[in-house]
Amino acid sequence: MSLLVVGLSHRSAPVSVLERASLAPDTQAKLLQDTLAAEPAAEATVLATCNRIELYADVDKFHAGVAELSTLLAQHSGVGLEELTPYLYVHYEDRAVHHLFSVACGLDSMVVGEGQILGQIKDTLALGQELHTAGRLLNDLFQQALRVGKRAHSETGIDRAGQSLVTFGLEQLSQGTDVTEWATGKKALVIGAGSMSSLAAATLARVGVSEIVIANRTAARADRLVQILTEPGSTGVAARAVEMAAVGDELTRADVVVSCTGATGLVLTGEAVETAMRGRTAPLALLDLAMPRDIDAAAHRMAGVRLVDIESLAEASADAPMAADVDQVRSIVSDEVAAFGAAQRAAHITPTVVALRTMAADVVAGEVARLEGRLPDLDDRQRAEITQTVRRVVDKLLHAPTVRVKQLASEPGGAGYADALRTLFDLDPEAVASVSRADLNDADVKNRGRV
Repeated sequence: MSLLVVGLSHRSAPVSVLERASLAPDTQAKLLQDTLAAEPAAEATVLATCNRIELYADVDKFHAGVAELSTLLAQHSGVGLEELTPYLYVHYEDRAVHHLFSVACGLDSMVVGEGQILGQIKDTLALGQELHTAGRLLNDLFQQALRVGKRAHSETGIDRAGQSLVTFGLEQLSQGTDVTEWATGKKALVIGAGSMSSLAAATLARVGVSEIVIANRTAARADRLVQILTEPGSTGVAARAVEMAAVGDELTRADVVVSCTGATGLVLTGEAVETAMRGRTAPLALLDLAMPRDIDAAAHRMAGVRLVDIESLAEASADAPMAADVDQVRSIVSDEVAAFGAAQRAAHITPTVVALRTMAADVVAGEVARLEGRLPDLDDRQRAEITQTVRRVVDKLLHAPTVRVKQLASEPGGAGYADALRTLFDLDPEAVASVSRADLNDADVKNRGRV
């Protein structure tokens, strides 16, 4: 395993840099394709959220891999390499696994313990599978990361350490007042209908707003979200969908606005917010969860307007208390990293063991055929008994060494045992490689569509 991750996040870079470095979905796809086209990378996938961009790859050369992945991130993010480099972090092999597992558990999130990152990791794996850029290593890694994240949330109280970015944002807007008390009876406008906007709408409904208006560029997605909010047995909130062109009018009636779109420019300009405030006495609460930002930062300076965005959330979360359960989650991560590394090292030797047993079977078949030529009068029962005896002898001779070598290979530093086995038995490297390719193809078929 030669897993490498190069990335930047809210912990390593200012929001202004993260905002400029954000990757649109089509840019993510191009980044992955270009990464595979680069010499050091055999497989790749990218984890891009509102507060992190991380490129994962299986590389055969560490230094060349770091240089290539850093350059590709700079090229596709639009931030120059010299400017981007000071904010990049690099993790390799077990440290890369530890990093992803920590991310999956919410330990590296802006709001510690938030669970939305699991959905984003799931989307990352799905993209890699869809584009066929995620091979056996990344499939195994991200599938396991999802399981580790779910285990952390089910076995510990990490959920108490933090909440979703939406809930945290609403708490900042309410300024110490109970969120339910603050939100009850308010009219809300949600701009966007993606996963974060859907979470925002559901959260607003749960805390008691009286009406939710959904504005989205694709009308069908807005209608679908309204349907979910208003279906029998659901939230019971009044909800309706409007076109993006109606956002200006809705802004004059809304008490709270949550925006999270994939737009590259501002969705709410300072002028639009200023226009909406004319003639109204009620305050306007704005929550911008987009990266890059949807709402003009000029709104911070307007009377009667309270704007909470990713940058202010980052500042507020820096002082958020850590739950005692975080230590338990860290212990889970450490155990899971060790188990994953052992499994990967054991899997590394499997093609060599299979090739060895295949060679032994060929030797048995050849010797039995030679015996049949020398003893043509053997009947079927005798021939079968001799064949079975020879196979049992070979199996017994190979059993202990192959079991032991798998055990040794699963330990740290055990990668060399596969090389030793190939050398001792003079195995054809192409025979081992063909087993690896078959395993990789089987894994690709097995994992396709699992997320």
